[in-house]
Amino acid sequence: MILSVVTAVHSGARQYLGAAYESLVDQELPDGWNWEWCIQEDGLDVDSRSCLPNPDDARIRIGASRTGGPAVARTMAFARSTGSLIKVLDADDVLPAGALSREITVLTDQASVGWTTCRVLDLLPDGSTAGYGGDPEPGLMPRGVVFDYWQTTRRPQVHPATLCVRRELVSLLGGWMAIPASEDTGLLTALSVLSDGWFLPEVGLHYRQHEAQSTKHPSHREGDEWAARMDIIESRARALAAFLEARPAANHVEGR
Repeated sequence: MILSVVTAVHSGARQYLGAAYESLVDQELPDGWNWEWCIQEDGLDVDSRSCLPNPDDARIRIGASRTGGPAVARTMAFARSTGSLIKVLDADDVLPAGALSREITVLTDQASVGWTTCRVLDLLPDGSTAGYGGDPEPGLMPRGVVFDYWQTTRRPQVHPATLCVRRELVSLLGGWMAIPASEDTGLLTALSVLSDGWFLPEVGLHYRQHEAQSTKHPSHREGDEWAARMDIIESRARALAAFLEARPAANHVEGR
């Protein structure tokens, strides 16, 4: 069985791919499972292969497409993937030990759960880590709670960069939202409307902080672009909820 790790990479983050790869190599998966790493270069001149310590690892699958932003790159990586589970890993982030095993175990054992997220630590430029509060209670996150939280705060209750999700749910939603940022939040809120999720209290991601990351852009958290992104995220989630509400016999999507 395959877990597909999808990674979008642009020229500003390619230098971190080696650390991401080493964190994947260090993962111990449950018996019968393996991972593939679907890297999608956002642009035709990224050359991620030269940044990998072992570019000939047969588990690495590199593709490239015209510059379209992270949503396009992730969706293109997904299109090339083969796994029954899809794991997001940003090019500049790293996975602590045990992260993939915990996610696979939940999605194997909990048939009604469609996706998982987990606790995050920021990875600071000096190599230290820092946490922050506000995590939900561990375990089941009933359908709709993440979207409800987002509607009142305009921020995700859990970190979308930690998402692990069943393949059929990503296919159903057509991949990541076609917006210049917050595409992962858009996917997470829609998934919350469709299916129960699960929050893992263990740290499952070190989220690197650096000046080249897209979240540093001035339009990321304010302005007309931000407002439009928030509106379309909410509009899609509301439309999905209304569609499901009108069909009581199929009012949620089973995990499998």
